[in-house]
Amino acid sequence: MLAAGISSRLGSPKQLLSHNGKTLLKHTVDEAASSHADCVVVVLGANADLFLKEIDVSRASVVENKEWQEGMASSLRTGLYTLLKQPAPVDGVIFMVCDQPFVSAVLLNDLINAHKETGKPIVTCNYGKEIGPPAFFRQSFFTELLQLKGDAGARKIIQQHKDEVATVSFPQGCIDIDRKEDYETLVKP
Repeated sequence: MLAAGISSRLGSPKQLLSHNGKTLLKHTVDEAASSHADCVVVVLGANADLFLKEIDVSRASVVENKEWQEGMASSLRTGLYTLLKQPAPVDGVIFMVCDQPFVSAVLLNDLINAHKETGKPIVTCNYGKEIGPPAFFRQSFFTELLQLKGDAGARKIIQQHKDEVATVSFPQGCIDIDRKEDYETLVKP
């Protein structure tokens, strides 16, 4: 889970925004830990000390991305390197962000199941008019993922390998919290 950004467009740490009685960070960690994933790694960066209290370390490992200013690619690399250091082999990885309040364990399981059912090495979410995270990548894409640079996520890899991609429906995936207005819309009664 990628949670290293500074939330510059919002002006305050989005990871700590509350929705349905939990911070966005805690919600995302809880859903990931409740999924069929074997382990959960949370990548922190900017303001890492503020976020540690939101993470149940019995359910998720925490790693700090010292190069968070580079952008999302550095967090992808940091998380994947951390997973690859685990003693058990890693067959695949799901990358997710902490600013999608409607991510669920069921959705994450759907990504895993879609990979098993279709055999496709990449499974991403379809929001309706666009695709995006969370996204599953089979081990065969780890080298490409580790070569990403800058503020780009894995979208470039997905676009380059369209014939190897399956999708699962996640219409609420387009709801993410980047600006104050996004959050106000989310919590509006």
